[in-house]
Amino acid sequence: MAVERTLSIIKPGAVAKNLIGKIITRFEEEGLQIIAARMIHLTPEQAQAFYAVHRERPFYPELVAYMTESPIIALVLEGENAIARNRDLMGATDPSKAMPGTIRGDFAKSITRNTVHGSDAPETAATEIAFFFSQADLCPRAC
Repeated sequence: MAVERTLSIIKPGAVAKNLIGKIITRFEEEGLQIIAARMIHLTPEQAQAFYAVHRERPFYPELVAYMTESPIIALVLEGENAIARNRDLMGATDPSKAMPGTIRGDFAKSITRNTVHGSDAPETAATEIAFFFSQADLCPRAC
């Protein structure tokens, strides 16, 4: 197994509902370490840039509006197979298809207003982490 880093975002709806601690606890209980964290209120330009890959999709305007309505928590998680483990913890993007016990299954309301984002591959993770954090912001910890 490889130690990986992944970006996770606790989205505006979860922040507004004070679910930050509950979500972070799930990461830590899974053995993922938080090596960087930042609360930020995205501007429309930042949200558009981050989600540029979805620019041509019909849900893009709604996603940008959601991601800018209140602050988010951006996190860098580190651990063995962190990307897959985080995606398993998050559950299916569509909360109606997410298993109970997953973050989206327990807390999300809809596909576009789901509670968390997570990188889907090592290359994506590197790009997404760099969007929010410099190398100096990362604080690796001994396992």
